[in-house]
Amino acid sequence: MDVLFGVLGPVAAWDGDGRAVALKGPRHRAVLARLIVARGRVVPVSRLVDDLWVAPPPDAVGAVRTFVAALRRALEPDRPPRAPSRTLVTEGPGYALRAGDDDVDAWRFERAVATDRPSGEAFGILDEALGWWRGPAYADFADESWARAERARLTELRLHAVERRAEAMLAVGRAAEAVPDLDAHAAEHPWREDAWRLLALALYRTGRQADALTVLRRARGLLVEQLGIDPGPALRKLEEDVLRQADHLQGQDAAARVWADTAAVYDRTVGSGASGARARLESTVGILRDLAVTGGGGLEAARERRLAAVAAAEELGDAELTARVIGAYDVPAVWTRSDDPRQAAELVAAAERTLAALPSGGTDATRARLLATVALESRGTGSRRAREAAREAERIARRLDDPVLLAFALNGVWMQAFERAGLAARRDEIGAELVALSERHELANHQVLGHLIRMQARSALGDFGAADGHAAAVERLAERHERPLVGVFTAWYRALRLAASGDGAEAAYRAAVDRLDGSGMPGFQDGLPSLALLCRCVREGRPAPTGPADWGPYEPWARPLVLLARGDRDAAAEALRETPEPPADLLLEALWALTARAAVKLDDRATMRRAHERLRPAAGELAGAGSGLVTLGPVSHFLDELNAALSR
Repeated sequence: MDVLFGVLGPVAAWDGDGRAVALKGPRHRAVLARLIVARGRVVPVSRLVDDLWVAPPPDAVGAVRTFVAALRRALEPDRPPRAPSRTLVTEGPGYALRAGDDDVDAWRFERAVATDRPSGEAFGILDEALGWWRGPAYADFADESWARAERARLTELRLHAVERRAEAMLAVGRAAEAVPDLDAHAAEHPWREDAWRLLALALYRTGRQADALTVLRRARGLLVEQLGIDPGPALRKLEEDVLRQADHLQGQDAAARVWADTAAVYDRTVGSGASGARARLESTVGILRDLAVTGGGGLEAARERRLAAVAAAEELGDAELTARVIGAYDVPAVWTRSDDPRQAAELVAAAERTLAALPSGGTDATRARLLATVALESRGTGSRRAREAAREAERIARRLDDPVLLAFALNGVWMQAFERAGLAARRDEIGAELVALSERHELANHQVLGHLIRMQARSALGDFGAADGHAAAVERLAERHERPLVGVFTAWYRALRLAASGDGAEAAYRAAVDRLDGSGMPGFQDGLPSLALLCRCVREGRPAPTGPADWGPYEPWARPLVLLARGDRDAAAEALRETPEPPADLLLEALWALTARAAVKLDDRATMRRAHERLRPAAGELAGAGSGLVTLGPVSHFLDELNAALSR
């Protein structure tokens, strides 16, 4: 749907370009609002008449139909004459609005408030969602009985969101910023105990113990004197804790103060000269490395600033410094498609320039880190140079007997283990070594990586019992070490697991798609929901989905099957002829399987032979399952289809 609807304020609609849709008069907007309140259910014309007028005029039914016709023209201006509306549909005795979960701001708001994310991510999501409010919900229908319950529900949800956002701010050490908003919130809604509790806690964490006690006593007075009730246990406990200055009240603010103090000392000590610039650059990479594993905004920020740090190091003309800045970013990478291909290419070029510029070739450890960077940042390209760089980095790390360097190098080796189909067993070996190495030397990030690699590889090999064990192990590590992105991968694995067992995975895939929001991994996210749906259709023997879809980078391999499902064989055959070789990544077998299926249906014998040759080494694997995301079933089934078609 190209139209977005707004009810968090006056009722409104906007087209795909963000322009306001003219909704005519107040009763046109009332019809639209009433249908949005119904959440896709049919509202009979008789009910609409009763809701729109206290004393309906004689032609009320005809008037409602006129309003609906005008709304349809406004919402779907390009709809051909006499074509049925896809947005405002007629069903039985009335009308219904067909809108997706993301098409109505109130529905998006509900999902945002229900999101269970780490505090840093939750704050960003809730802060954005609260910004969608343009005034009271259904503002132009405040007195209508049909809107009253929904207005009250959304208002309560908004107040809850304000408090959850404040709680998230406190959890990440932003108590001082939270105080003004909480002060206004408590004053406006004095009966909400959570508002008083959070305000008092924020004041305490900013060193204002007396003000915190004053707030708690003011809350007690209001509740006792005006409502005749005592404060609840949470408020009473907080007052006791403030009086005895309980340690747990500090939350993360103590850590924030240590951080601020240390940063101030660092600035005074390092100074601002050339040596200070070098020290700052190397320290910055350490911070970015930690920031990247926090997920979401942290990962995106680290990615953006990393290239700037490398450029700044190159400007100083010190190849050894540049090598340290590039090589220190040993953040594990588990997805084989780059989030930013342009940036990745620039990092590879900088690493190659630095390798060439190092005096006398530089130390072996420095060279190995640069080579591992080349291997990692060349993911999915199928580059021979990247494979050679990975092997050389591994040889150096083993010779130096450096476990940290070896873990970094093995990540590069794994990233380049996709030159052909059927290499899941080899990747499983790499994952097993990473797990063992990381356990021995307490390398938490690479231990997480090793379990994720093994979860993917054992899935490809159809060993779901072992894959389940690695999924559980990596979730325990993620909880212990606060690695939120792990949950994105394991949620998709759980959906794959259900799909592979035939237990129905629709709800699990919907939940996995929800986890993508705010993940900060566009290379992972782009096109993935549509690809997952296509794989389920192919696996279940259904035609490809033909509706609007964001295929992202997978469009060339999806297009022939989509055109076939639409009945356009000529266009499908042309699309198949133009289909490129799949990239050397985790979805290699899946994309070849899609190509094989289209080639069989179109009797394209040249493509069938090519697909058979490429898939044959993976005969014992499940197509796509090595990604840990989707599966099309055994590769052997596709090989059998190809053999049968080629023998005809």
